[in-house]
Amino acid sequence: MSAPSKAPRLARAIHRFLAHKRALGYSSRQEAWLLPHLLHHVQRHGAGDLQAQGFARWLNTLQNRHPNTRHQWYHIVRRFCLYRRRHEPDCFVPSTDGAAKLQPAVIPVIVEPGQITSLLAKASALAPTSVSPLRGPALRLAIVLLYTCGLRLGELLRLTMEDMEDHETVLRIRASKFHKSRLVPLSKSTTRELQTYLRRRRKAFAVHPSAPLLGNRKGGQLHPYSHPGVQGAINQLFVAAGVRDEQGRRPRIHDLRHSFAVQALLRWYRQGADVQSCLPKLALYMGHVSIESSAYYLHWVPALQRLASQRFEKQFGHLVQGGDR
Repeated sequence: MSAPSKAPRLARAIHRFLAHKRALGYSSRQEAWLLPHLLHHVQRHGAGDLQAQGFARWLNTLQNRHPNTRHQWYHIVRRFCLYRRRHEPDCFVPSTDGAAKLQPAVIPVIVEPGQITSLLAKASALAPTSVSPLRGPALRLAIVLLYTCGLRLGELLRLTMEDMEDHETVLRIRASKFHKSRLVPLSKSTTRELQTYLRRRRKAFAVHPSAPLLGNRKGGQLHPYSHPGVQGAINQLFVAAGVRDEQGRRPRIHDLRHSFAVQALLRWYRQGADVQSCLPKLALYMGHVSIESSAYYLHWVPALQRLASQRFEKQFGHLVQGGDR
């Protein structure tokens, strides 16, 4: 985001803040998206700067977001305003108590393989558009990579053509959360999905090494899909495919990452693997610093309960006395 000397005060302040964060070593991806979004809102309503009324109006546009997201975004803007006050003592700063109240963590919906099959069928049936000629294939690949590789959505959207290695069987994830990079080997079926998509992509778009893997022709040029755009599209596919749990809850996109971890655990139990020795591999694959971070994604679902009970019975059932006395 450039900020020439004649730009509005708010734009210059945002530019200084982002430059300051990056100089300290922070990637500040969320700030780099959110603050220009706020600037655009302020300018669209004809305001010269951020004031209490305009900030309240912007907050009202976020009512469909989860309270925890609104809480986080509120404090991002507040930290920016506090930074700005160092140079501009008269600038607006939101109060400390105006943010949405934090809510308990959402229990994820674990998506089953059969539901993924339905989801992929709906994605494959999507019609192309002039802006997004690969709309269906791109969303299909997005679902496959999120579910079979456990990628974060941001990691998926930052993939470029040069991030595929070893004959398109490995993905390189660059500087993700905690500034960690990693290699993600693909299964044979996922490799086939990727190669099928790439054959169509090479016909539709130029194959420049830095070009996005998933993108559209917005404004006549190739751009990566936006975070909100992919979220909205996949949420629509969840609805169209009727993907819900037993309580009728629809999954979030991040629940595909939870589902990946649970499905890995189920596979190990079915294969008779030593689950404890496999957990460090899962942490490495998912880009976690330790298995404690991966444990957050391992949920005690009914299928896992049954498999664990069966393994326990096979190993120790002869030691347990039961039955009527």
